[in-house]
Amino acid sequence: MQVTETVNSGLKRQIKVTVPASDLEARLQTRLYEAKDKVKLNGFRPGKVPVQHLRKMYGRSFMAEVVNEIITDSTRSIIEERGEKPAMQPDIQMTEDEKEAEKVLEGKADFEFSLDYEVIPAIELKDLSGIEVTRQVFDVPDADVDEQVNRIADSARSYETKKGKAAKGDRVTIDYLGKIDGEPFDGGAAEDSHLVLGSYQFIEGFEDQLIGASAGEDRQVKVTFPEEYAATHLAGREAVFDVKVKEVAAPGELEINDELAQTLGVESADKLREIVRGQIENQFGSVTRQKAKRQLLDALDEAYKFEAPSKLVEAEFQNIWTQVTRDLDQAGRSFEDEDTTEEEARTEYQRLAERRVRLGLVLAEIGEKAGVQVTDDEMQRALVETIRRYPQNQQQQVYEHFRSNPGALASIRAPLFEEKVVDHLMNEVKVTDQKVTRDELMADDEDEAETKAEASDDKKAAKKKAPAKKKAAKKDDAEDTAEA
Repeated sequence: MQVTETVNSGLKRQIKVTVPASDLEARLQTRLYEAKDKVKLNGFRPGKVPVQHLRKMYGRSFMAEVVNEIITDSTRSIIEERGEKPAMQPDIQMTEDEKEAEKVLEGKADFEFSLDYEVIPAIELKDLSGIEVTRQVFDVPDADVDEQVNRIADSARSYETKKGKAAKGDRVTIDYLGKIDGEPFDGGAAEDSHLVLGSYQFIEGFEDQLIGASAGEDRQVKVTFPEEYAATHLAGREAVFDVKVKEVAAPGELEINDELAQTLGVESADKLREIVRGQIENQFGSVTRQKAKRQLLDALDEAYKFEAPSKLVEAEFQNIWTQVTRDLDQAGRSFEDEDTTEEEARTEYQRLAERRVRLGLVLAEIGEKAGVQVTDDEMQRALVETIRRYPQNQQQQVYEHFRSNPGALASIRAPLFEEKVVDHLMNEVKVTDQKVTRDELMADDEDEAETKAEASDDKKAAKKKAPAKKKAAKKDDAEDTAEA
């Protein structure tokens, strides 16, 4: 087998492989002799089938198997011998001439093919001790905990049927049918629906028109769906709901005590507050971590500048672009609505794709050198959590999909590995905690930058560019590195 490098430019590689016809013939003969003792043919005793007869019947299909084995085995061995890491599976190029291919299958011509691929660049790890990260920390006040506990208690509040008209705070039980231009629409009907007046769970204006209604009364409620309504076919449309009030119930006393906690499955009111505090702290803590992680990744982005494999970048860009265009379609919006153009958006998301691929490679290299591992227990917990997101009747099918698909499992492992590498790096860089208010913690980085820009003479430019950058920033925060 002759191996010749024909392209070595940047990250691109092309390897030409030539397998002599004599080697193909030798492999075919071996396969025929192996089959001789196994094949059963009418008219021949076991093991007595002539090799030439086997070749006449199975030679072409056996040679096709030999060719596939050569491609698989040689591809792996050639890349291993070269000490390279392909960014993606090599693209195999063979002759498209049917006559030439037939000669190969007949063992009358050399077999030639080429491997086209990009390599993952060598990454020299740098000293990161000079990186500084400011970790914003918000101390949850008791008032926030009390407010959330009150919400929970209010949701568990009891109601008693009352006579007379419904007032704000009362719960009404209603049947309703919504119509647009006199025609019912999907999702616009329900029976025995509970609605607490003043909770504003329904479209703006709906609940206010039921104040003063009595049990047994029929009312027409007229509303206009918001322009930004999630169901785009209803956005901005006027609708009329035929509503039948079936019951009016007054709220019971709101008491936060051990008895209430026990109805919620918690042993005491103090334990309920403890659980609620933990939940709130976890929510703000995830924001704290995400913003600190963003600073870390920004620093790595500045520290590591190298060419990323173009095919990985293109694949990442397509993932991002598909999601972006799907979101716009679902919202019934265009790039112009976002104060940008498709060309500008493509440029911005191309940059984001390059950043994510490059950072993914850097984190992978750092994690490998640091010996970061995702344990089987961690994978199992993550897999169970993923499966639970699906309807119960689909969970077994989803489990089988992950169990039999290494690529699917890799999609679960990648974010776990990334977070563990981030944890490792947070111990390597300088991290300073900064106490902030809720608004400061929840402010988007781009919002803060835009506010500063608007305070300057460059207000118009900032407003024009902000939307596209803000979308990219949100994408960064949601998933800042590509799976490498």
